[in-house]
Amino acid sequence: MTTPADSPRAQYRADRVTMDAMTTPTPRAIRASALQQRLLSGEPLLLVDVREPAELEMAALQEPVLHLPLSRSAEWLERIESLIGRDQTVVVLCHAGIRSWQFACWLMEAQGYDDVLNLQGGIDAWSVEVDPSVPRY
Repeated sequence: MTTPADSPRAQYRADRVTMDAMTTPTPRAIRASALQQRLLSGEPLLLVDVREPAELEMAALQEPVLHLPLSRSAEWLERIESLIGRDQTVVVLCHAGIRSWQFACWLMEAQGYDDVLNLQGGIDAWSVEVDPSVPRY
């Protein structure tokens, strides 16, 4: 059953979406090729990889990366502010960009960070767009 666009129910849903979008911070996406350009330009970026240790063994960036596996959050959760400075531009990555997006949202919503980017497509996109020597899995 469809709802006419001018019905109160449709209007409520549209208003709710607008309100949610205005109040919920959302990480910006960055393509692998754009990230590479920013890294090559010397821009200070903090790369945070939220994949599991076994995934890092399969494929990893050559750049320095802060490794915060989501499954081990109990080990780093209380130290997050000492690990990630609020004045840093943070780029979060995982395998395909889903876990990193979740972590980036958490950083912004629950921890109040502002400058957070999500590597669109994750390390898999990096392998395809930037560095084919990084294995795909």
